[in-house]
Amino acid sequence: EKHDIEVKGRITLTASGDTEKSESPESDHTAEVSQGDATIMDEEPPWETEPMNVFELKDSRSSSDAECEEAVTGEKSERHSLGEMKDHREPHIIQSEFSKLAEKRAVDESAAPVASEKPAKVRSTHSGCFSFTLLCFLPTVLLLLGGFGQHVWHYGLPMSVAQLTAQLELHWLEGFGLVPEPCSTDCRVHLVESIPVGLYQSSPMSRQSIADSWLHLLDKANSSVHIAAFYFTLRGADLESTDSSDSQGQKVFEHLKRLESKGVKLQIAVNAPQTSTKDTAELAATGAEVREVDLKAVTGGIVHTKLWVVDQKHFYLGSANMDWRSLSQVKEVGLAVEDCSCLAQDAFRIFGVYWSIGGANNGSLPPYWPARLSALSSSQNPLHLKFNGVPAQVYLSSAPPQISARGRSDDLATILTVISDAQKFIYISVMDYLPLSQGVQVRLMVSCWEHSPAAMFTFLQSLLVLNRPPLKCDIDIKIFTVPSTPEQMKILFARVNHAKYMVTDRVVYIGTSNWSENYFTQTAGVGLVVNQTGSEVGKGQQTLQSQAEELFLRDWRSQYASTLPADDVDICPHGQH
Repeated sequence: EKHDIEVKGRITLTASGDTEKSESPESDHTAEVSQGDATIMDEEPPWETEPMNVFELKDSRSSSDAECEEAVTGEKSERHSLGEMKDHREPHIIQSEFSKLAEKRAVDESAAPVASEKPAKVRSTHSGCFSFTLLCFLPTVLLLLGGFGQHVWHYGLPMSVAQLTAQLELHWLEGFGLVPEPCSTDCRVHLVESIPVGLYQSSPMSRQSIADSWLHLLDKANSSVHIAAFYFTLRGADLESTDSSDSQGQKVFEHLKRLESKGVKLQIAVNAPQTSTKDTAELAATGAEVREVDLKAVTGGIVHTKLWVVDQKHFYLGSANMDWRSLSQVKEVGLAVEDCSCLAQDAFRIFGVYWSIGGANNGSLPPYWPARLSALSSSQNPLHLKFNGVPAQVYLSSAPPQISARGRSDDLATILTVISDAQKFIYISVMDYLPLSQGVQVRLMVSCWEHSPAAMFTFLQSLLVLNRPPLKCDIDIKIFTVPSTPEQMKILFARVNHAKYMVTDRVVYIGTSNWSENYFTQTAGVGLVVNQTGSEVGKGQQTLQSQAEELFLRDWRSQYASTLPADDVDICPHGQH
């Protein structure tokens, strides 16, 4: 019995009957078996992992059955010696070792596919995320690159942050097609002029005077008045003369002073440096904002513009300076436009360019004109308005190109366009150069006064050669002289035909620039083009073109206009030599 108990203690079966555990009296066998037990206890049960091989399971069961049979045989037979049991025990231990190795190998093989599947799943997940990210961001990147390329194509590569900001402002306004505020298109227009004292005494003045048109605009002012001017001498205080013809200028000056009390803002952009600052200083003392605009460092020229904008609804443009002489001693022509905010807002943007230059350090130009100053009209995109009920295509031009904002038509190019557009006749009050078109009648009227350059008359005489065969051009030139009394001759810079306009059979152009090269390349000026060709004219209506034609022909046929001689040298005795 003692032997049997010893055998039972040494040989045990696992709970599943699959694995054998043996205990040896020798220390080395006991340690080995104990280590094997610890290894088996640490591993997961076979039913929670991959199933074992059928053949390995059968071998394990047959081994267990053999051990049970030997144990029963040992209980019945007491004659077996301890040595024989050792011989039987060693094969069982070895078989158990092989069973453990087989089981471990099976577990490793079953775990290997799982381990290999995990990196594959991770790789597929990462690949899917990358594809999704690429799908989301690639169109965005392509759109950004395309937008940047289009931006550079239209506006150029920005060279500074300020330029980029202005370009983006332009891009957004044009790209998103922001709808401008509604503006008035049914305009009232008056062709106005100044007639020097003593001129056309026999015929009463039929048109509104420039002085009256200015006073009327000031009476309509409710919020703002913006004036761009060459200089300000509305009062005769700049001269020692006691001439009373400055009364109209005095009246305009007093109206300007009262604007502040009415709550109307007055801003003046005037050429720098001023020869006389009395008027602007006094206006500034009453609340006006005055900025001197120095273009010498920028273009080498001056501000020769004569422009009024009232409430961004009404405006004046013409040849008259803010000078009392322009209202009574100089022949001037201009245009007063009322209730025409579409065009007045565009004129205000030209004023904004001058105002911006006047507020910059050293009168420097910005790298890029902001979008708020871009042109609202041009030769390619004229405004479609009604002038006194008659449909008209209208746009503003400016000079020189350096201070013209985006989209603004160049003044010289505009004049040449008007000339080339003519089909029957071209009437010009002042000129310096004119390319001729065959079959078009050209009439030029220039002024003779103390500041007339002698070279101009020589050049004009050369144009008369074009009348000879084989060219046989139809070109006539006359010189307009404003007569003066000895007392009137003492008034400086007066008694001259200062108008600057052109009228053809199709278009009328009214500008502020003299027709000389430096006026188009260096000097600030503005022009207005009105085309009413083909428009239906009702009873009692008249196109602006027909009004300008009448004005020109009146002066052309008057006693003050004389034909230019082809060979004479001393043509204008009062001119410069």
